[in-house]
Amino acid sequence: MKKVELHLMGPHQRAKYEALAGVLKALAHPTRLFIVEELARQGPRCVCELTERIGADISTVSRHLALLKKEGLLSTTKQGTMIFYHLRFPCVVNFLECLHSALAEQMEEKLHLLLKQVGEEQGVY
Repeated sequence: MKKVELHLMGPHQRAKYEALAGVLKALAHPTRLFIVEELARQGPRCVCELTERIGADISTVSRHLALLKKEGLLSTTKQGTMIFYHLRFPCVVNFLECLHSALAEQMEEKLHLLLKQVGEEQGVY
């Protein structure tokens, strides 16, 4: 019989996963997801441009930006009196595209099941 080797999460792994969870928590808000995708599509933006696009007050958008920056997803550059936010890792958009695909597939499956159920109720299937 083959012996199964157990791998326990050590302190280094825990720290890595806690850091990843922090990034995921930072992304886990519709406004912050919008900001990430907006910066990926349009490039660097100042808080005033993002505020206009989001339709929220500047303090709310600033808090979202600060959280994304704290988790290392954004960086800033200053041009005169303006601060521009940049997406540090455009590859994060690949992850979001994967999630969009997964959601689309789930919705398609749910629609198929619903149509099948309606068809069965009406004697079509």
